[in-house]
Amino acid sequence: MNELMSFWAQWLRPSAGLPTVQWSLLLAVAAMAGYLIQRHTGLPKVLGYSLVGTAAGLAGFSGAVWPLQGIGLFLLELGIALVLFECGGRISLRWFRHNPMVLVQSIAESALTYFAVYGVLLWLDQPTQVAGPLALVALAASPAVLTRVVADTRAAGPVTERAVVLATLSTLYALTLGSAWSEQMNRQSATLLDAISPAVVVLGVSILVAAVLTLVLRTALRFMSPTSENTSMLLLTLIAAGSTVASHMGGSAPLAALLAGILLKQLNPRPWAWPRQLGNASSLLTMLMFVLVSTVAAQADWSGPVAGAVLALIAARLIAKAVGVGLGNVGSGASWRQALWVGMAMTPMSAIALLIASQFAMASPSTGHLIAGVALPAILLMEVLGAILATVAIYRTGESSKPWWAALARNRQGGDSNGA
Repeated sequence: MNELMSFWAQWLRPSAGLPTVQWSLLLAVAAMAGYLIQRHTGLPKVLGYSLVGTAAGLAGFSGAVWPLQGIGLFLLELGIALVLFECGGRISLRWFRHNPMVLVQSIAESALTYFAVYGVLLWLDQPTQVAGPLALVALAASPAVLTRVVADTRAAGPVTERAVVLATLSTLYALTLGSAWSEQMNRQSATLLDAISPAVVVLGVSILVAAVLTLVLRTALRFMSPTSENTSMLLLTLIAAGSTVASHMGGSAPLAALLAGILLKQLNPRPWAWPRQLGNASSLLTMLMFVLVSTVAAQADWSGPVAGAVLALIAARLIAKAVGVGLGNVGSGASWRQALWVGMAMTPMSAIALLIASQFAMASPSTGHLIAGVALPAILLMEVLGAILATVAIYRTGESSKPWWAALARNRQGGDSNGA
């Protein structure tokens, strides 16, 4: 055997190594699982991605580390940034001027979610320094999961659009407050200025990077076609560069991308589409993001003592989001039935919640360990359960292009004809 290895050693060449092979195979399995789940159940492909990542994490897959760092952190932030940039492009500030109650609905939902989760965790004797960050993690919805559900169900309508907008706004609040809180976890705030300065820095840097990114993209769109492949590549590379710069300067990479999408929408209101080339690249990054989230979250300590806190957080979050959307529904132009489906569509948690939890874990390892013990199981459960609830909500609104049963029948007929 030694002679064989010594003979083969002369043919070996430097490569990316075993982790790259493992991740490639894992993503291949995730792609197949997502396809099969959507085809045979009508549920979104993200559910298959999450289940494969969960199985890998529970099996002890070593390709993902906690807290997030290095290339894993960069890829997660880039995936979130792409999703939030696209979501920001859906938000028109004119809509808020004509219907300001949507903002009220967003603030009511977010505030009620935070204080409900915070209060329940304190009631369960969780320390204040743990309950506060966990409430911020719970505040974040998941535009990434929701947009994948919308794409897979081919949904469009007022409930779908409102759910995406409210999920995006809750993300804006969570990213700003979460990044600022993690910066001051180990600091003594002697004055009010010391307490609010981290939030000002995070928001200020993110706005600055977003403004520069918007200016460059706006200039490029003056002479480049919005549907051009070159424009898509320009968007992808500039978002990646902007994300890196924002993080390096003390801002939030996903927040900068979100704000850039909103600003670009106001300055360049004509419709523009992501061509197929960027769509494929974005889909691959999104799939990687979901697999990474579930793989990391599944490696949490699934012990009995934290189960009560996890279930309480999930229950309080579900109720608070539904009640918050309902309370803010008065005068918002939506029916109570629509408000119920909007609240259900906002239940998923995923990459953004994981990113905020990772920031807390990096800022204070001792407290971060307690936060992650509750946050990671909750994120994993709500990535899977939330995707199912969001799918049910979208189908129940009737805004999917095909009813659920019709989509299943079509997929099965396609499989039978292909097999014949």
